[in-house]
Amino acid sequence: MFTGSLVADLLLGDVHSLKEKRSVVRPVVAELRRKYAVAAAEVGDADLHRRTQVGVAAVAADAAHVNELLDACERLLADRPEVQLLAVRRQLFSDTDD
Repeated sequence: MFTGSLVADLLLGDVHSLKEKRSVVRPVVAELRRKYAVAAAEVGDADLHRRTQVGVAAVAADAAHVNELLDACERLLADRPEVQLLAVRRQLFSDTDD
């Protein structure tokens, strides 16, 4: 069993309040969950209105499938016009890791 995680640093477009930020971030997180059956949430920069971090976690029987899921999630984030993808950090774990 393999588990992978991705944390994406995002710059939001024309956002001037935390309420506007939620209206941008919530649909993105919901689409990741719905489209790829992954766990996704806002995981950082919650107090900044133009920046956020979105975390994604996926579990699969093989590493290739986990990487495919994380690749697809990264593409979805990069293709959203209302956000700019600044950086991505990834990790891959096996159930045999200590």
